[in-house]
Amino acid sequence: MHHYVSAQEAVSVIKSGDRIFSHGSACTPNYFLDELARQSDRLRDVEFVSITQQGSVEIAKPEYKDSFYINSLFTSTPVRDAVNSERGDFVPVFLSEIPTLFKSGFLPIDVAMVTVSPPDKHGYCTLGTSVDVARSAVDTAGKIIAIVNPLMPRTHGDGMIHISRFDKVVWHEEELLTVDYGAKVGEEELKIGGNVAELIDDRSTLQMGIGTIPDAVLKSLGNHKDLGIHTEMISDGAIDLILNDVVNNKYKGTHTNQTITSFCFGTRRLYDFVDDNPSISFMDVQHVNFPINIMKNKKMTAINSAIEVDLTGQVCADSIGTYQFSGIGGQMDFMRGAALSEGGKPIIAISSRTKKGVPRIVPFLKQGAGVVTTRGHIHWVVTEYGAVNLYGKNLRQRAKALISIAHPDDREMLEEAAYQRFKQI
Repeated sequence: MHHYVSAQEAVSVIKSGDRIFSHGSACTPNYFLDELARQSDRLRDVEFVSITQQGSVEIAKPEYKDSFYINSLFTSTPVRDAVNSERGDFVPVFLSEIPTLFKSGFLPIDVAMVTVSPPDKHGYCTLGTSVDVARSAVDTAGKIIAIVNPLMPRTHGDGMIHISRFDKVVWHEEELLTVDYGAKVGEEELKIGGNVAELIDDRSTLQMGIGTIPDAVLKSLGNHKDLGIHTEMISDGAIDLILNDVVNNKYKGTHTNQTITSFCFGTRRLYDFVDDNPSISFMDVQHVNFPINIMKNKKMTAINSAIEVDLTGQVCADSIGTYQFSGIGGQMDFMRGAALSEGGKPIIAISSRTKKGVPRIVPFLKQGAGVVTTRGHIHWVVTEYGAVNLYGKNLRQRAKALISIAHPDDREMLEEAAYQRFKQI
């Protein structure tokens, strides 16, 4: 029996000036973060690094600004305000390269905080639903503190870690954070999903980004055959495709017969589905997102979303003007990997307008916007109005193609902008 301690004792290993890593998504260690907030008086200049965080993330709130600095590698709702203020900042980096930052000494980790599944009969816990960059964080951190949560699924792949490796261990049972992307899929998303599904051949290997559009694509693939999955994240949309043998991973080209991911985030149904499921391998993101590994899959089809796309094919996916909204993430890793794959298709799938009616296909990106996918990397762009392939097209041809799938009420404005720029269209 391992010696379990209180959260108070566990976080006491963190001291002023430390760089701490926080496990992400459903593994976000809010039980530790709440305790850190309570101990904030004794701490100064603690640098907090993480990818997507979920839940309250108490220490990102303004009242803790002297104690914690939020240095985000992928920005999410609980830390967004801090990142866009003097209390934090954002590191532009490909998801596949974050492990290199930890290992090479660019961002060495003093203390890693993780949530794990209970130890098995051999003493091995797993990193549960998020192996991603957490694997390299625990491999390189000076100290590791862990929450053992009996509701955390035990996952197969790269996430195993022996309980003796932890400096402090806390037993804490708590429901995992969930999200239901499928419930948010509306008519518009289903149209986009259908347009993307038409581009997907049988025996393709899929990567889906995060959110409602990727889930809508998965809902549209029921009649496909022999698909594979090699992705940085899965959500509930993948479950029925696997159960119905639409996804069987037979023809991938690498990791045949296995669904490959680096993390999952969804409902409890998803967490129960991945629990002790040997057909799903949660792997280090350095391996999953490495373009050379991605391109080994035949007909690799990458489906990602964006905030806006300009008429030349530049994709802004991480910021709204200068406001840091998310991060580079794995979009470029997979766009490049899919482009290099035999029969591969890199796809950006977007609604033609935001929910507030703001155009997503625009003459120019907003001032200060970040380009995640360059115009040299762009291939397919899909909206509810159709699909166009920009690969090999010149700037005028691209503008014309993108205008054809823009919102009908935006087309006149876009044509005028294109004419101003190119003097013909």
